[in-house]
Amino acid sequence: MNTKAFEILSLDGRVAVVSGAASGIGRETSRRLAEFGCAVALLDVDEERGRQAASEINAAGGRALFIHCDVRSNDDCRLAVENAVAAFGRVDILFNNAGLVVRKNTVDCAESEWDRAVDVMLKGTFLLSRHVIPHMASAGDGSIINMGSGWALKGGPNAVSYCAAKGGILNMTRAMAIDHGPQGIRVNCVCPGDVDTPLLRSECAQTGRDEAEFMAEAARRPLARVGTPGDVANAVLFFAGDLSKWVTGAFLVVDGGGIA
Repeated sequence: MNTKAFEILSLDGRVAVVSGAASGIGRETSRRLAEFGCAVALLDVDEERGRQAASEINAAGGRALFIHCDVRSNDDCRLAVENAVAAFGRVDILFNNAGLVVRKNTVDCAESEWDRAVDVMLKGTFLLSRHVIPHMASAGDGSIINMGSGWALKGGPNAVSYCAAKGGILNMTRAMAIDHGPQGIRVNCVCPGDVDTPLLRSECAQTGRDEAEFMAEAARRPLARVGTPGDVANAVLFFAGDLSKWVTGAFLVVDGGGIA
């Protein structure tokens, strides 16, 4: 790789905060960012898997720290960002990834289930961002990547709270890009389709369907497969680094052509 190409791809000296980092897309993205030289603060409520994920990055020669954080809590988000800055000195990249799926329609979805889904995804994106943005603004630079979904762009069956939260995150991304672009902060959204993660498997369990049949149906798209966490991690990597320096308020669909 020539020097110029390495400089464009490198994240050396940068620091990322990743929520929902103990498994699936968040875990793989944390690893990918570390591979390109980024120090990573991994946020999650799952202590065991979160610490394991951070240990794996450190064992591979990267720099990572696990921080317990319930993104529904303003205090947790504030302390998580403070701890990340104390450990690494700055925050350059935020990946708002924490999420869950409740496969129920409007009538069947309990108020508590609605609140939890919207609070983890939409409110969590708001809370972490509000504590990270002042650090990015002080530096005059930063990249926030919000986790959307194909169902942020179109409706999906029996997932009203998920669709509402993801639709809100997509338009929140645009609003944040407008508000904070003058501070040098870019805000973009990644919108995956079905990705083979524990979250997707939990969807299958909630629907009560045969897992093999469920996964085969999920693969029925132009590229004829379910996505991998690495597919989405690569999209986040694009938004995190200098290849996307003039991209903000945008969304990137990563779904194998599922909504084409």
